[in-house]
Parts: sequence; structure tokens; C-alpha cells
Amino acid sequence: MLDGSKRCCRDASVRTTVTLDADVKQMLKGAMKRGDKTFKKTLNDAVRRGLRDTGSVADSGFVVKACAMGLRPGIDPAQVRDLDDELELQEFVRKTRALEAAKE
Repeated sequence: MLDGSKRCCRDASVRTTVTLDADVKQMLKGAMKRGDKTFKKTLNDAVRRGLRDTGSVADSGFVVKACAMGLRPGIDPAQVRDLDDELELQEFVRKTRALEAAKE
């Protein structure tokens, strides 16, 4: 847990306790060292960036751009890779048997 304090309303001091997950705490400490900034400055900058970025993503929405794959009806794209693996295995077995037959 890290504590931060900020000044508000001229000389009035407001203290806020923030409980951070361990990974967030490590990222914050790293950012403090890299930027040579105080806890308060680093945390406020990170929160501002995060809230600003979140707002822009939520406003723009998420759009899926679908495109035709050109497959015939009834063909499952997820199983096409399995078929390719099976054909490759069959070709390997055929070539291996041909090489073994040539040795005999």
C-alpha cells in the first residue's frame, strides 16, 4: 500500500490512501525511477493518461471489419488447419515408406 498526499484549496492538505496491486506498484516504482519524479506526480500522470485513453476508446466504440474468406458452405475454417496437418502427415508417411522400400 502506498500513501500519497496532495494540496488542494491553497494550504489545505488532503491525504488519500490508495491500495495498489503488486504489479501496479512495481510499474509505478519503475516509472518513478525512469522519470525521476515523485510518487504524487507519477501517480497523477498515470491516472490522467489512463482516464484520458479510456474515454477516447469508449467514445469511438469497437467495430469489426469482416471480410469474405471465399469458403464454400459447410467448410469450417477452424478445421481447415487440422486437414492441412493430416495431409502433411500422410505425405510424410508416404515419402518415408518410399525411402524404406528403396533401401531394400
